[in-house]
Amino acid sequence: MYLISACLAGVNCRYNGGNSDCDWVKKFMKDKDCLLVCPEEMGGLETPRSPSEQIGNKVISKDGQDVTREFLIGAEKSLQKAEETAKELEQDIQLAILKAKSPSCGCGKIYDGTFSGVLIDGDGMLTALLKEKGIPVITELQETDADRFI
Repeated sequence: MYLISACLAGVNCRYNGGNSDCDWVKKFMKDKDCLLVCPEEMGGLETPRSPSEQIGNKVISKDGQDVTREFLIGAEKSLQKAEETAKELEQDIQLAILKAKSPSCGCGKIYDGTFSGVLIDGDGMLTALLKEKGIPVITELQETDADRFI
C-alpha cells in the first residue's frame, strides 16, 4: 500500500485552496492500493488557510498563529489511517509520496519559517513520524526514486 499527499492527486486541499496535481504521481497510483491524506485537514485546519512554516519544533502560520498542535494531530491521524488501511489490505506501507517543502509533508528540505522561500534541511511533521516508523518517504520531485518501491 502507498500513502500519497492528496494534493498531488489533484485534491484541492492546499493552504490556498488549490492542489499540486502531479501527472507522474497519478500514473504511479494506477492499479495500486493507495491512501490519499491531507494531514493539515486531518488535524482540523480549514481549506483555504493561512500558509504555515516550521520554526524549530513549532509550526506557525503566516498570520502568527501557533498551529503546531493541529499539524501533530494531522500527522498522527494520517499515520493511524495508513496503518489501519494497510492492515485491512493485509499489506505493508511500501512508500509515502508526499508534497515537497511542506511543513507537514516535506522530506529533506522545508521552508525556514520566514515565509521568504528559503529552504533548510528538515522534514515535515508527517514525514518525521513516518521515518520514525521506518516507512520510506519521497516527494513529487523524486520521480526516478519511485520505481525502487514497486
